[in-house]
Amino acid sequence: MILLEGKTLSTLEKERIRNEIRKEKVRINLTVILVGEDPSSKVYVSSKEKACQELGIDSRIIRLPESTTTEELINIIKDLNSNNTVNGILVQIPLPGHINEEEVLESIDPSKDVDCLHPYNMGRLLIGKPVVEPCTPKGIIKMLDYFNISIEKKKAVVIGRSNIVGKPIALMLMHRNATVTICHSKTQNLEREIQSADIVVAAIGKPLFVKDSMIKEGTIVIDVGITRMEDKANEKGYRLVGDVDFEAVSKKASAITPVPGGVGAMTIAMLMDNVIRLYRLQKERK
Repeated sequence: MILLEGKTLSTLEKERIRNEIRKEKVRINLTVILVGEDPSSKVYVSSKEKACQELGIDSRIIRLPESTTTEELINIIKDLNSNNTVNGILVQIPLPGHINEEEVLESIDPSKDVDCLHPYNMGRLLIGKPVVEPCTPKGIIKMLDYFNISIEKKKAVVIGRSNIVGKPIALMLMHRNATVTICHSKTQNLEREIQSADIVVAAIGKPLFVKDSMIKEGTIVIDVGITRMEDKANEKGYRLVGDVDFEAVSKKASAITPVPGGVGAMTIAMLMDNVIRLYRLQKERK
């Protein structure tokens, strides 16, 4: 069984990105907008800020109160769109319930959309000509390539249909000549679909959902989920688990990502890669 450990590859990717940034000899900027006090979002934003500092990217965090309106947020984004010193814009989601997330994401200049959530960038991804690729799916493909795992002619089952992971990773696997099935909460005979897969991508946010009985021997298992579960035996009082029952599934899988230290380790590295890619595209257009 191959442990698809993301930390080593993430370190290599970050070193490559750091060297590329040094060659540019300019300040490249990522601006992140955080609305409200969601604890998970604050952790994610902090990790992005830390990665920027490590790699030499100029980061700016705009922290807004929970009461911020859709109009106020869009006005801030419009200012960032027209600011030539800002190369990448990221709105940390989820946003508070009263904010229209769709309108907000559509207001980001596609040439500064590091998360690939603008409809224009999603459309480019659909036809196989992306400006940039969504960070987590991009990290998954990088990991499979790094470990010399072939995608072509494989049957892939993606569990989850979010715009952030499920739909884009399905497209990206299809572009690499996999036959892809997307499963979700309304899928009939879900277990049978999963059992037929050569590659399973679990991205549903349900801890320990995928059991060993659901997969066939030799399946490649990619676990995107991460959830805190109470664990009084742990000094922190909790442990991090994914959407896959790792202990059981790893005994049948031919390759599997751990949680933590798997897909998540790659996501931020790919975000940094998207920042420099957008900067270069902007430079070409000047």
